[in-house]
Amino acid sequence: MAGLYVLQHDNKLVEFKEAEYDSEKVLQDLLERYPGLLAGELVDSTAPRRWLLVKREAGVPDAMDVGSRWSIDHLYLDQDGIPTLVEVKRSTDTRIRREVVGQMLDYAANSVVYWSIDEIRRQFENTHGESADLDLEEFLDGGASDDFWSKVQTNLQAGRIRMLFVADRIPKELRRIVEFLNEQMNPAEVLAFEIRQYIGENLKTFVPSVIGQTSEAEVRKAVTSPGRIWDEETFFDLLAQKDPKAVGHVRKLLEWSGKNGSVVWGRGRDTGSFVPMIDSKPKAQALFAMYTGGTLELYFRFLSTKPPFDHEQLRLEAVTKVNAALPKPMIHDAQNKKPNIRLSELSDTQLGALLQALTWMAEQIRRV
Repeated sequence: MAGLYVLQHDNKLVEFKEAEYDSEKVLQDLLERYPGLLAGELVDSTAPRRWLLVKREAGVPDAMDVGSRWSIDHLYLDQDGIPTLVEVKRSTDTRIRREVVGQMLDYAANSVVYWSIDEIRRQFENTHGESADLDLEEFLDGGASDDFWSKVQTNLQAGRIRMLFVADRIPKELRRIVEFLNEQMNPAEVLAFEIRQYIGENLKTFVPSVIGQTSEAEVRKAVTSPGRIWDEETFFDLLAQKDPKAVGHVRKLLEWSGKNGSVVWGRGRDTGSFVPMIDSKPKAQALFAMYTGGTLELYFRFLSTKPPFDHEQLRLEAVTKVNAALPKPMIHDAQNKKPNIRLSELSDTQLGALLQALTWMAEQIRRV
């Protein structure tokens, strides 16, 4: 197993070696005490998720007015009141490959039907005790608690929930299932978290990573999620307000998108977007998203999961071509992220070079 290396202030290099958790309970305890291990910026990079624990071992009934039949390892709410169900397994547990999926779907299907908002509030208050009101106030950062609980109820009624599978390592069988479910389910979201543990010098470090955020899932959910229906006119009206200097460049980018793929318009409530889908087998791939704030977000994170850009060398070549067009290079690990480019910062010559780089990337995708 690969390790991590930390250079201390005294220039001593300390190696942290990956280690299994002693038990499933150890990881469950960590998530209860430190929900930030479910790195919210990996779930939503534009609005990182924050987690409010409702209850550990939250009961889930399968009928009205009866006791709980099951219990989910952790129930959280995020800042938008979206119930988040967390099921924890160790990679050595054979149930993590398939059985855990049926388990989670049972919890989700019954929770949206039989959980009441009163029951969720009761479980939250029992967990937090006398500090419940203070903990909620701190979490909401001045927001109204009644409005928050109303959002929770609305999300439940709409089936807008999030399912998270958490383990030290996610096996490939579960990866495929999670990606498939997340592409197909809407408005529900299905993700998996690997939280790897490394030990060295009597210290522990934890490295989270998220699985399931494919480009197909992101585009599908953006198009079908409730919100404003954007088109060329409404998109450019808002762009002209937010970043008027970018309008000319973005129009050229939209023209490029129409020539090189099919354009999908987003349905964000406050932010408009469009995404070019480039023809590929077995399905089209999203190359980037352009937002009304004037930024282009390259989809390297999603492209890295399928041919041809699952080859790191080809991704690095793409990064080199894009960087050659920019006034300053993208982040150092751009080939595995979703780096942003502000189009108003580019000259006409630089925009032309960027479009050439995007054309090259689209050609690589079409060759698959």
